[in-house]
Amino acid sequence: MKKLTMTLFFTIALFMLVGCGSDTNEESTADASEDGSVAESAEGDTTETNESTSTSEAEESDTDNVNDTSSAEADTDSSATENSDMNADNKEDKDPLSEYSSEQIEYARVWLQLGPNQELEELYVKHIPADTPLNPEDETSASYPEDVIQLSGTRLVSGSVTYSGNGDGTVNVYNVPLRWDGQYPAGKEFYSNIIENTKLVSIDPGDDEEVIELIEVLNAD
Repeated sequence: MKKLTMTLFFTIALFMLVGCGSDTNEESTADASEDGSVAESAEGDTTETNESTSTSEAEESDTDNVNDTSSAEADTDSSATENSDMNADNKEDKDPLSEYSSEQIEYARVWLQLGPNQELEELYVKHIPADTPLNPEDETSASYPEDVIQLSGTRLVSGSVTYSGNGDGTVNVYNVPLRWDGQYPAGKEFYSNIIENTKLVSIDPGDDEEVIELIEVLNAD
């Protein structure tokens, strides 16, 4: 009877030890599983954070690049505008005759080169249409074949210049006086020779300051 009882106790004790061991292994496995899950979760969070950070940095980089490009384009446009303004200002500075008409400049340049007297109080400009007699006081006078311009000073001794412009920097100069003196009628041949022997003259630009001084004393009809 005692043997049977001891055997029974031993068997019960053995089962209890086996059960405890199994529980311990399950708890260890469960803990390990939980630790692994936590580690995986942490790694996932880290990966997501890194990806988010990379995306944010890429977006910031793109934004910076766009801003830099816009800034560079703005600087280029501003620089081009400033250069254009400077070029315009320089052009005006280099052309003191820009505020005067081409006709005014022509009158002054012609007189500077061909006028007998440069000390004038006024420079008179007279437009003579084609078919006007060279000498209105002579019935035998031939007529101008084209429109001409006559420049003269305030006094007779200042002389005159009678010409037609060709529009290319040259003029046709007629050798006619401001006032006709002599024996008339002179005859058609005399006047025809004047017309046929006009002189082609190339007009120089001259000094701008001297041109402006003459323009300031122009008196055109």
